[in-house]
Amino acid sequence: MNGNHVMTSPTINSSKQVNTVRWVVTIAAIALIFDGYDLVVFGTIVSTLLADPSQLGQLDAAAAGLLGSYALLGVMVGALTTGAVGDYLGRRKVMLTGIIWFSLGMALTAFAPDSFWFGILRFLTGMGVGALVATAGAIVAEFAPKNRRNYYNAIVYSGVPMGGVLASLLAMVLTDLIGWRGLFMIGALPLLFLLPMAWFKLPESPQWLLSRGRVAEAQEMSARTGIVLELPIDAKTENVKAEAVGFAALATKRYALPTALLGMMSFAGLLLTYGLNTWMPEIMLQAGYGKSHSLLFLLVLNLAAVFGGLLASVAADRTGPKQVIAVTFFLAALAMVLMTLKLPLLLLLALVAVAGVGTIGTQVLIYGFVSNYYHSAARGAGVAWCAGFGRLGGIFGPLAGGMLLSAGATPGTAFYVFAGVAIVGTLVTTFVPMSRSNALQPARELLVTGTEK
Repeated sequence: MNGNHVMTSPTINSSKQVNTVRWVVTIAAIALIFDGYDLVVFGTIVSTLLADPSQLGQLDAAAAGLLGSYALLGVMVGALTTGAVGDYLGRRKVMLTGIIWFSLGMALTAFAPDSFWFGILRFLTGMGVGALVATAGAIVAEFAPKNRRNYYNAIVYSGVPMGGVLASLLAMVLTDLIGWRGLFMIGALPLLFLLPMAWFKLPESPQWLLSRGRVAEAQEMSARTGIVLELPIDAKTENVKAEAVGFAALATKRYALPTALLGMMSFAGLLLTYGLNTWMPEIMLQAGYGKSHSLLFLLVLNLAAVFGGLLASVAADRTGPKQVIAVTFFLAALAMVLMTLKLPLLLLLALVAVAGVGTIGTQVLIYGFVSNYYHSAARGAGVAWCAGFGRLGGIFGPLAGGMLLSAGATPGTAFYVFAGVAIVGTLVTTFVPMSRSNALQPARELLVTGTEK
């Protein structure tokens, strides 16, 4: 192709890039805050549903665990569907569709007349959540500066525990005023403010356009947004062609093994995330703590994950995410074993905080690891695979917790089971081959449209 495109200076690129990255990160983070809200708000109302059959009918712990898993099954379906089509459709279209779908699902769930419809609507809402979770990491990885991608990814995916904090706080303050149905209506608010924001401020990814062989469009979008395009070190701009896309790319010799291992890491991370968020209040209630204390544990679990995940992401950008994830998984296991002891409240809260960093915070790091592991044409599918396959762990977590409690298992037994999962996560992480990671592949930047650096 010719080089008659408008030149963009590095200075303009830099200032435009900062503004673009701010909008992309803000939009993606807010979307995931409400995803996290959706995750945790169910955990805050489980005790109410169990105690009051007039809400959705008679429920026991196993049935409640099954209801909690419906949303996660929807997330899995939504994420895997997004993985199949997202790398073809583009990041912007998927994000906009996910925001609409998720918000409408939350609103309709607030009017569920019984557990049957509640479960169906939770499944459908989960599909929208899956689309957003699977796309957020891909879009941040393609807009963020290369040396800060884990950090920006952590900001975005920390929206999940931040949403958990929001759900815990609002449940403490508003449950008696608006009930559980009102809490679900709050989850529909993105339709009113986030959708317009994304419509006007979320651009398509130039790197995705380039990966599809749409070079002219990629260069034009690069000039508009200030986002620098990257090519493999041995490629020529005029020879760029569409790469193997989506799940087909994950099945290649380069990515097959790491895809399996990354999926298992996400399985462990999401089993712990959803298992603890769903059952932590009830486990602590059965351990003898009051309802206010049990919700406090849930608040600390998620709040620690936000700040701990951000700190860990800085370390991941400096030393690599693989080592950091292995350590945080191990710390979670250690904390949960110690939580089985009779300890003073403050020390117990500190251990809950460590567990939050090592479970929910670790899952934040896993998304960043995955987002940067794959090249652009496979990135959406890679994140979708880990979000989707990982949701099997997310589905199993609430079910396992419900079955353990229904069988009369002690709170200590539940924590031992979760600690064992964290140890498995540590071991799997150590086997991921970094030699195949896109983050370590040499590349050069296209600082000007049609001009290589």
